[in-house]
Amino acid sequence: MAHASLVEEMLERAESKGPITIGLAGAGQMGTDIVVQVALMPGVRIGAISEVRGQAAIDAAVLAGHPREDIVTANTAAEIDRAIERGKIAITDDLNALNAAGRIDVVIDATGNPNIGTLFALDAMKNGKHVVMLNVEADITIGRFLKEEARKAGVIYTGAAGDEPACTMEIINFAKSLGFRIVAAGKGKNNPLKFDAMPEDYEDEAERRNMNARMLVEFVDGSKTMIEMVAIANATGLVPDVPGMHGPAASREELASVLCPKADGGVLSQVGVVDYTIGKGVAPGVFVVVEPRHPRVLERMIDLKVGKGPYFTIFRPYHLTSLEVPLSAVRAVLHGRADMQPIDRPVADAIAVAKRDLSAGETLGKIGERDYRGWAVTWAEGRRTGALPLGLAERARAIKPIKAGEYLTYDNCVPDDSMIVTQIRRRLDQTDSVFVDSAA
Repeated sequence: MAHASLVEEMLERAESKGPITIGLAGAGQMGTDIVVQVALMPGVRIGAISEVRGQAAIDAAVLAGHPREDIVTANTAAEIDRAIERGKIAITDDLNALNAAGRIDVVIDATGNPNIGTLFALDAMKNGKHVVMLNVEADITIGRFLKEEARKAGVIYTGAAGDEPACTMEIINFAKSLGFRIVAAGKGKNNPLKFDAMPEDYEDEAERRNMNARMLVEFVDGSKTMIEMVAIANATGLVPDVPGMHGPAASREELASVLCPKADGGVLSQVGVVDYTIGKGVAPGVFVVVEPRHPRVLERMIDLKVGKGPYFTIFRPYHLTSLEVPLSAVRAVLHGRADMQPIDRPVADAIAVAKRDLSAGETLGKIGERDYRGWAVTWAEGRRTGALPLGLAERARAIKPIKAGEYLTYDNCVPDDSMIVTQIRRRLDQTDSVFVDSAA
């Protein structure tokens, strides 16, 4: 349909081929949002949900308005297909069965677990499915590998619309298309920042917000912000200016005068960075600080009251997280286009930093628990220090005492080599070493 809007394309597709059918992995907070949102959208539907807690998936579908009799359990790909053909939603605990179902066009990973997300994505690609990766933890660890595997399989691998990285990418691409120089890009941090946050202190708040405490602490202790900024870095070539970034308390009005070069009164030692702010009026929005490259454009930006110059903030005051995610699935199917992908060579990494003193012999838990938090560094800094990628910290074993605030490294920790994400990342790092050696 020439020059059609996206909604017109969705309706036309539903009329000619049936609705775009999504397979969803995970029915936690984000997954539930997706199920509800898809039920409100034209030309798209949830075909199946994979969730080890089957009742959670059923509850999500009921909340979305689906009659209970239209929600059925399915144990095989054939059963999932039959359910979809009958207009039902299939509930399964088998990710492979979901991926193998022929009636599913695209899958969304809302698990948040790097290893599970990797297994799920690779199996989906093998089965010819487009993959929407809401699991940023997996993307920052081995996203460039997953992008290449998708290319080989002839499918799309994409970050998820609505999450801060993809929302920021929209502004970055807009600014680049107008020829602006990108000075800084990032987000306002949504929760108070407390690096040593522990889940036991957030149980009540998590319950009030219908979250689990571990997920909430992943936001509070800064891990999620570090992950998201690294995802932007590795999709654009922008870098953290300093380890952990600056994270100034800059308000929306102050961003362009703070996240700019030191020579102009800001905090940056270079332009082209990712960062975040804890200042007022920015969260839950995302921003890009830009510099016009012609006096006439500078004059017009000031005249249009974008700011005082010489730097300006282009700002989106919201991100709709999981509510926008289905749009990435739609665009992957209709346009064969990714909303966000890693570039071929990483420029940044999210590494693990001890949240408390760790003893030799301890096996580490998940992101957002008591053992470690995320920290954004340049790729070169991560390599120089031998830092352990955040996505490999779960189930890693400390082999030396590690003080709170110290980097987890390959010298003081051993990652779990039984996990596919560890194996793939190790191969990527070996390839990167060859690349560095040959470049030198």
